[in-house]
Amino acid sequence: MLDYDVVIAGAGIGGSLKGDHDMDPRLRARMLRHGAVVILLGLLAGFPYAFVLTGQLAGDERAWRMAHMEGLLNGMLVLLAAAVSGWLVLSARQQAWLAWSLIAAAYGNVVASTLGATFGVRGLDLAGPLANAVMNLLFWVAIAGVLAGVGLLIAGARAAARADRP
Repeated sequence: MLDYDVVIAGAGIGGSLKGDHDMDPRLRARMLRHGAVVILLGLLAGFPYAFVLTGQLAGDERAWRMAHMEGLLNGMLVLLAAAVSGWLVLSARQQAWLAWSLIAAAYGNVVASTLGATFGVRGLDLAGPLANAVMNLLFWVAIAGVLAGVGLLIAGARAAARADRP
């Protein structure tokens, strides 16, 4: 049976399976901090997006919307993973992989999409100009990170569900 408690201060909402699978509080705090920073980057990308929408800045509306949303959504994914980490059954090594893969994915996506909007590139292939090639590499980091992170979320939830059975 899952036992959980709500922690008001500190790491946020956390729970555990019989109390022995909690994520290291420092690792969870890092996830919370980096998730919030990525959200902030997305919010900041909303300013040029608004300026493009109102005609005060030349640029691609789609690209700035993407930069804005990448920060918000990727940051929320990192925060969500931190919030549910106490309910997952993962080893300490898997928890570290979960945290850092999602953090890398979040920064990769928001930085890549902001580069794309700033320099008018899409990052669809590893070719010049330099901003396009960097954007492409950052997207590959983000793809690998999010696949690893979400895979660990699924594996940890599956292990928790199985451990709860009699």
